[in-house]
Amino acid sequence: MRSTSRATASDHPQAPPPDPSDGPDRQRRRRIGKRWPALAAAVLVTAGAAVATRIQTDGHEASGYGQDDLRRDADAIKALGVIGVQARLSTVGNGDVVATSGVAEAGTDRPVPPDGYFRMASTGKALVATVVLQLVDEGKLKLEDTVDHRLPGLVNGNGNDGRRITVRQLLQHTSGIHDDDLPGFTTPQEYDERRHDAYSPAQIVALAMKHRPDFEPGAGWSYSNTGYVLLDMIIEKVTGHRWHQEVEDRVLKPLGMENTYLPGGTPTLRGSHANGYQVFPSGERVDVTDLILPDPGSYVSTTADVNRFFQALLGGRLLPRARMAEMRDTVAVDEEIQAFWPQGRYGLGLVNRPLSCGGGYWSHEGGDGGYITLNGATDDGGRTVTVSMSTALNDSPEHALRQEQAASGLVDRALCDIPGNRPRM
Repeated sequence: MRSTSRATASDHPQAPPPDPSDGPDRQRRRRIGKRWPALAAAVLVTAGAAVATRIQTDGHEASGYGQDDLRRDADAIKALGVIGVQARLSTVGNGDVVATSGVAEAGTDRPVPPDGYFRMASTGKALVATVVLQLVDEGKLKLEDTVDHRLPGLVNGNGNDGRRITVRQLLQHTSGIHDDDLPGFTTPQEYDERRHDAYSPAQIVALAMKHRPDFEPGAGWSYSNTGYVLLDMIIEKVTGHRWHQEVEDRVLKPLGMENTYLPGGTPTLRGSHANGYQVFPSGERVDVTDLILPDPGSYVSTTADVNRFFQALLGGRLLPRARMAEMRDTVAVDEEIQAFWPQGRYGLGLVNRPLSCGGGYWSHEGGDGGYITLNGATDDGGRTVTVSMSTALNDSPEHALRQEQAASGLVDRALCDIPGNRPRM
């Protein structure tokens, strides 16, 4: 059972002082459900016509997978019950091909903007990991530094021991730290009542400390948002600046990612965007665009900016070769996540998944606030693709898995340059 109690500032250690850019009291907000663990566990136990698609292209189409293919794959995702889809394939030297399907708002004919904003959720972990590795390269931090060395006394109790957990383990989800335990929204009523509840970073960590570790440090793998909250705090301790300021100065500004921003206390998205929807277990579909999510997965971005980031990262513009090698040093994900990421492996803030044409690709998907985002990049970043879906099909594990598979198929075909709507082998 998920707790429905709200943590208060008096219950837990105080958060860092307020930062105006983060909204009141630099509060973090809960996500809508924990999509993977609950749904994937259920998967282990246990369509409709697409509307016209708007296409925009910048540059030359690839000889294989091109406009028609991207449109067809976007339509197939929409046919599952997703309200809106936008996808972008970027190829070095050949520009971008963009396709959309569905509508921006249910019950209207407003088209999905091809460059619309969306919540990138856990894709932001790759940004945080990049900053951490830059600090390592500068000698300001070590991957084998312990959490307790940087944040004395914060991780302790119930068998948790920050003296035994390293920065590397936080990055790779091998720390054993229990996930943040924030209650998810399982009904429309719960969303309506609790979408603006607030949690500080220290409160999120304190909630995790109420649980024993999932395993001994380094002895397993388990996705932990708490681990990346701790990485945010370590960045701040090492640099003396807000973690998101470091992300902006080190990644967003140098790459010209002008359409990626942290909304802080603002529950709405700026500019053109498709509304975000969640289909609850009851089958009811609710517009959940009005929401404030917790960091570090609460960046808002565009498909162009996400592709630009992965192109630069894999192309060697953000990290030297030695640090990229460490980032790509992977371990197998656990059985639950394998349902969504078959043969998936996790590095330091990057996921590696196999391609049907051989080899693998690098990515970090995210899902929150009604938006599900999948992405992928070839080893050298020469070919990148991002698909943003404006509906989370959480009415059943089977529907969630079908959505994941359809989007993963788009990524695979785009990166393999496979023309036609061929199934993955």
